[in-house]
Amino acid sequence: MVELSKGGAYLVNGVDIIEEADAEKGALAAKVGGNVPSKEDAAKNTIAYGILEKHNTSGSMDKLKIKFDKMTSHDITFVGIIQTARASGLEKFPIPYVLTNCHNSLCAVGGTINEDDHMFGLTCAKKYGGVYVPPHQAVIHQFAREMLAEGGNMILGSDSHTRYGALGTMAVGEGGPELVKQLLGKTYDINRPGVVAIYMTGEPVKGVGPQDVALAIIGAVFANGYVKNKVMEFVGPGVANLSADFRIGVDVMTTETTCLSSIWQTDEKIKEFYDIHGRSEAYKELQPGSVAYYDGVVYVELDKIKPMIAMPFHPSNTYTIEELNANLIDILHDCEQKALVSLDGQVEFKLTNKVKDGKLYVDQGIIAGCAGGGFENICAAADILRGRSIGSDEFTLSVYPASTPIYMELARNGRLADLMETGAIVKTAFCGPCFGAGDTPANNAFSIRHSTRNFPNREGSKLQKGQISSVALMDARSIAATAANKGYLTAATDIDVEFTGPTYHFDKHIYENRVFDSKGVADPNQEIQFGPNIKDWPEMAALPENLIIKVVSEIHDPVTTTDELIPSGETSSFRSNPLGLAEFALSRKDPAYVGRAKEVQRAEKAREAGECMSDALPELKDIMDKIKETYDVCDENVGIGSTIFAVKPGDGSAREQAASCQKVLGGWANIANEYATKRYRSNLINWGMLPFIVDKGELPFENGDYIFIPDITKAVKDKASTINAFVVNKNMKPFELKMDELTDDERQIILDGCLINFYKNSR
Repeated sequence: MVELSKGGAYLVNGVDIIEEADAEKGALAAKVGGNVPSKEDAAKNTIAYGILEKHNTSGSMDKLKIKFDKMTSHDITFVGIIQTARASGLEKFPIPYVLTNCHNSLCAVGGTINEDDHMFGLTCAKKYGGVYVPPHQAVIHQFAREMLAEGGNMILGSDSHTRYGALGTMAVGEGGPELVKQLLGKTYDINRPGVVAIYMTGEPVKGVGPQDVALAIIGAVFANGYVKNKVMEFVGPGVANLSADFRIGVDVMTTETTCLSSIWQTDEKIKEFYDIHGRSEAYKELQPGSVAYYDGVVYVELDKIKPMIAMPFHPSNTYTIEELNANLIDILHDCEQKALVSLDGQVEFKLTNKVKDGKLYVDQGIIAGCAGGGFENICAAADILRGRSIGSDEFTLSVYPASTPIYMELARNGRLADLMETGAIVKTAFCGPCFGAGDTPANNAFSIRHSTRNFPNREGSKLQKGQISSVALMDARSIAATAANKGYLTAATDIDVEFTGPTYHFDKHIYENRVFDSKGVADPNQEIQFGPNIKDWPEMAALPENLIIKVVSEIHDPVTTTDELIPSGETSSFRSNPLGLAEFALSRKDPAYVGRAKEVQRAEKAREAGECMSDALPELKDIMDKIKETYDVCDENVGIGSTIFAVKPGDGSAREQAASCQKVLGGWANIANEYATKRYRSNLINWGMLPFIVDKGELPFENGDYIFIPDITKAVKDKASTINAFVVNKNMKPFELKMDELTDDERQIILDGCLINFYKNSR
């Protein structure tokens, strides 16, 4: 079904894979007739290399400085991004920047504050020359597919699922500060990423959809980090057997592998997509060169993939539905045991009680958002459900088309009526079910969703209040089959159905009549409309000469998601208010964190005000006295802040607030065994926080310990990769902190205290 190569490989003429070990034995020479390129030259023949080279401004393909063609943000990220850019000297959007309103679009929580953010976005689009997409028109990624993607281009978005590779656009989801850099004419600086071939053969069987393929891939590559921070390049003869919508559905889920980006070979089916959307000129044929070298290969036999399910609490916790149904009690019990770790035993979590008459009963089905709300997915679901009923028991089904043009076409071709007749509810374009602001199931209910994530502390879970939502990921087709079976888990391949495959017609007038497009023309006289919840970032100090950090949270889960660092759901309404949002930091993972961090922060604020740190935090006196026995420190040359330890933090959302909330509360560092994603580490750096690493094994410190790091500014300036530190109590216990490579700008950002300070100081 899905297999991984043990090393690099060559792709010859877009068809034949020759693994490196075989190439060294002469297999490559035999295939190409003896004219064998070097590995370095063959690596330049990937699609990814060509696009990166086109957008690189550094002159070196090893150290990239990328300038993007376009950018996208939604209404729980664009306020913070624009506020940061304004504080750093923004005058005009230098490239097309689209502000969509698909996350806080319900305006149902927090009074006026969500709509206040929308009006902020509209007035900023006018003032700085951007594009504003009103609520319920489209989810961010569908609008980008329909209106922004272009073959060979690059798009940067402040949502982690910024993926348009199926359309020939290399897209990257990052934290807000990386978008700020582009708004200020700066670059996205990374080492050249590795490129892994996703080599597809065969054709999916009837009833298998894009989510099935995506989950099969995620299950094979997530835990081992096979594609972490690399580009996934989709090639092979099987690609031609997939429609544009199918490819899009697989592509958007590549984020859950922790890859950096994705790109696909393109063909007539992608050209047809652009033709349908009235943008034929945006199509570009993309194919790897005659001999292309890849750092690895994921072999995907499409014809062998079966309907899949990702059980709680991660998209990589995958099984075939057939396997789950055959081993129901064992797998459900295993999920319950894993939940004891994921949920820290805070709530009683049961799945085995969902078994009725030997079958798994599901309480809710959702087909939604950038992954599930595509035209083909919904039409296939309608075909399965036509003439049936979802029943009048607990089971409910909600469908969210990804854009108003899709909704309109479903109305015109009758699929909307087919769905609603069954008892399903069809709603407007909205991302809420994915992150916990829409269709939250009942406590301990089991929901199956064609959406992007199923993490703990998401989709309505509030563990500190004894509430848990249990979400599994499935394809729209199998969700519809389950709905047709009135809530009993059913694979779409077990349903007798003929898929009608109706033609899609895109109505451009919907956007022309409602979307504000400045055409890149800024109006400097436009006043920005601020609501009372929209606050400026607080002042942040530069990195002190020496640093004391107190460990205020210790997390030993195998992976810590951004949903656990700063919860989603209703907290999203406060993302325009840094101080207000910070009150929610780690609230569902470690409710004591905020109080502990604030206690330490009081000492730093006292120091910055010229007062004695120990007066604000009496326990610090003994710590300072012990340090003074060895080092010449005082309140003038040592600062204090907090830190958290997590084994592998930062999986999931690109939200910068996972880092900025810690900084607002006085955080100076994270300590980890490794960082789950490049984007979370970048968020730490851009908010002036030190991304420390410690070796796996027994920690030299524990929660509540103070750590002293002498000469930290010197270490950062000197590009030290190993930094001496001490756990301070009755003794000074030495240990080593490590930091992976930082660019010169990243070092200066940390020294200055945050990206805003960096730009202020460089004016």
